[in-house]
Amino acid sequence: MKRILSAALACAMMLLGAAFAECPQFSEEDYPRVDGSTATLPLSYALMSASTGVDESAARQAIRHGRTTQSFYNLIYDSADLLLVYEPSDEVYEAAESAGVALEMQPIGVDALVFLVNEDNPVASLTHEQLVGIYSGEITNWQEVGGADMEIVAYQRNAESGSQVMMENQCMQGVEMAEPPTQLVAGEMDELIDAIAAYRNTADAIGYSVYYYAANMYMQSGVKLLSVNDVAPTNETIASGAYPFTQQFYAVIRADEPADSPARLLYNWLTTDEGRDLIAGAGYVPAA
Repeated sequence: MKRILSAALACAMMLLGAAFAECPQFSEEDYPRVDGSTATLPLSYALMSASTGVDESAARQAIRHGRTTQSFYNLIYDSADLLLVYEPSDEVYEAAESAGVALEMQPIGVDALVFLVNEDNPVASLTHEQLVGIYSGEITNWQEVGGADMEIVAYQRNAESGSQVMMENQCMQGVEMAEPPTQLVAGEMDELIDAIAAYRNTADAIGYSVYYYAANMYMQSGVKLLSVNDVAPTNETIASGAYPFTQQFYAVIRADEPADSPARLLYNWLTTDEGRDLIAGAGYVPAA
């Protein structure tokens, strides 16, 4: 998977070891197994840098995220110690209950569901109702929402992805999504963004992602983010709640994680003032 980390963030990560004096400190060997969503990878790198003193390159080599759903299963079945992760599907909680594993979750940040179109599409904003209409199959032509006379090609994510859970919970809110053709279901977030940029070399495609990933990790030329209800997605509008479709993301451990374990120490530290500063310094919106 291709990822782009901003130069400013990469530079900031080099200074993290000195910047967070109260961050729990560990050797690389004692560092917990951290997993999570694709969009929290930069935060994982920053956290490892702050708590072990390794540089960005070493953190990138050490950290792998299995994506939202798989990371929860890794925690449930003892292949991970700490998650930095978006909200999973209900099936994940059912799996934890079936396995007899109690999860301990706390919000550490806020992100948002955003919608992407080709930069040549004249539409700049859609309403919540229009988005529901598009993804339920009731609106099928861009002309119906102020665009050109073109069929709407609506990409979706796979059911296990964090952005798909956000789409169903925040946007659709119980309205059933239209069944997309297989070729319009993207397994990876970068695949979806690439498709929006290049699909048939026209401006008929639309898709969705999480704001942090689309704005900070994978900036693709040829794509623009839509406003929703005439509010553009930014860190400021997400923090204030002016932009709709916001959702918290979490630090997660098993409830039986020992009080002095590296995973629990980092879990607790992430909600301190220094922890919030690290989250903000990595470009995210910290939880209130």
